[in-house]
Amino acid sequence: MVKLTKRYRAAQEAADLGKEYTVEEAVDVLGKMPKAKFDETVEISIKLLVDPRKGDEMVRGTVMLPHGSGKSVKVLAFTSDPESAKSAGAAEAGLEDMISKIQDGWMDFDVAVATPDAMKEVRKIARVLGPKGLMPNPKAGTVSPNIEDAIKEVMAGRVEFKLDKGANLGVGVGKRSFSSDQLVENVRALIEAIGKARPQNFKGRYIRSASVSATMTPGIKIAGSEYSQY
Repeated sequence: MVKLTKRYRAAQEAADLGKEYTVEEAVDVLGKMPKAKFDETVEISIKLLVDPRKGDEMVRGTVMLPHGSGKSVKVLAFTSDPESAKSAGAAEAGLEDMISKIQDGWMDFDVAVATPDAMKEVRKIARVLGPKGLMPNPKAGTVSPNIEDAIKEVMAGRVEFKLDKGANLGVGVGKRSFSSDQLVENVRALIEAIGKARPQNFKGRYIRSASVSATMTPGIKIAGSEYSQY
């Protein structure tokens, strides 16, 4: 606890945590905060004013981060052509054999993709994959007839965002080892993607608040002027 307290105090010295900053300023402030001994993930937290209990107000989508997420991603491909999937970068690929492994408790992957014709079989394990957020979904770009491209996009930095029950989104947009320009561009790409995912019939203010933080830092508020257009 002492280390966390010292870190938090140092963070307070680097920024006024009650103030709102432009994206560039927020990233600059984050860079001045004490760093951990590992390469921390930089995350954007966004609070929306929609009601996720209403089906037509659920917000979900994907975004290609210009500079990737900095995360090494293990992709599992559900397909009848495992060799092509592995050539595209999938760590594991197959269909009945992969489903059997998952039914036996194997879960050593970060993202699952599937061809449309494989989904009939994959639905057998929906109760296993769904609660963990690993079920392939067309809206997330993880169900595709061109599974090779889907694999490459995931590995190149395509990330998914999905609203939780409290109307919150938390998405990793890079690492602290990224340059300020890289982080700024990734943050702006995410905000724009969430803005474009605004429910069609939703009226009024859409984004309530946004902040940027790293794994071991407090959140830095992003000014409303950065997302008010959405």
